[in-house]
Amino acid sequence: MTIEFDGKVAIVTGAGSGLGRSHALGLAARGANVVVNDLAGASFDNAMRVVEEIRAKGGTAIADPADVADFEEVSAMVARAERLWGHVDILVNNAGVLRDKTFAKMEMADFEFVLRVHLIGSANCTKAVWAGMRERNYGRVVLTSSASGIYGNFGQANYGAAKAAMIGLMNVLHLEGAKNDIRVNVLAPTARTGMTEGLLSPVAAELMTPESVTPGVLFLVSEDAPSRVILGAGAGVFAVTHIGETPGIYLDESERTPETIAARFAEISDAKTAEPLKDAFAQTYKFVAAAAKAKGIKLE
Repeated sequence: MTIEFDGKVAIVTGAGSGLGRSHALGLAARGANVVVNDLAGASFDNAMRVVEEIRAKGGTAIADPADVADFEEVSAMVARAERLWGHVDILVNNAGVLRDKTFAKMEMADFEFVLRVHLIGSANCTKAVWAGMRERNYGRVVLTSSASGIYGNFGQANYGAAKAAMIGLMNVLHLEGAKNDIRVNVLAPTARTGMTEGLLSPVAAELMTPESVTPGVLFLVSEDAPSRVILGAGAGVFAVTHIGETPGIYLDESERTPETIAARFAEISDAKTAEPLKDAFAQTYKFVAAAAKAKGIKLE
């Protein structure tokens, strides 16, 4: 099976350099019409150069300077793409910033700023394309998370919180978009970019190219893509993060103490028994069913 994007229209945010540039070039190389988004100024100059690269190779692209944190600007970018090409099929939310400090030293303005760019920016862009995707019964959306959000990283409380939020956003949008064939996934990349400059050894940096990540994005936005997947990617390695929950144990009223939980915590937390849940109510139903069974209650 060959993955192509002929006739598809894609928006890639933060695409003037690094991962976004690689994603935009990868989509264009396989036939997509691409909106290369990055902020006005030097970043937009870079976006224009990416457009020139795409056009020099026979592809089709335009640059747009919308600030992802500004819904009006994002809406105008989407409207421009729709006027030019009729629709938007693919959105890759890639734009991001860092304001690293330990939480003790972090200014709350920097905490809010990082969340605004990553989380609100991704929500803005997705909201702007959502109605059109529902109307056409087709859409592919990638939200960019990070191991910092999934597993934590010292000095990145703002970034980690924003990136963890992508998983919650994906889970809900997956459920809401399913009936209209809108598939929503999360990419958790690691690569040598401007954001990681100086953090990697020269040997590691040589392996961790943005281009080694992009095939994962192309898969996640393809016609036969999965949905609700957290795909890790870096240095040409691809992996999936699974979120599961243990079955749990029911404690009757006489045992329902913190001491009992402590004594049985190894059983409660046994990772070998964990399984994914379909949605939030699946957890509620599971808990209620276990309690009802223990009490001999028949549920209606």
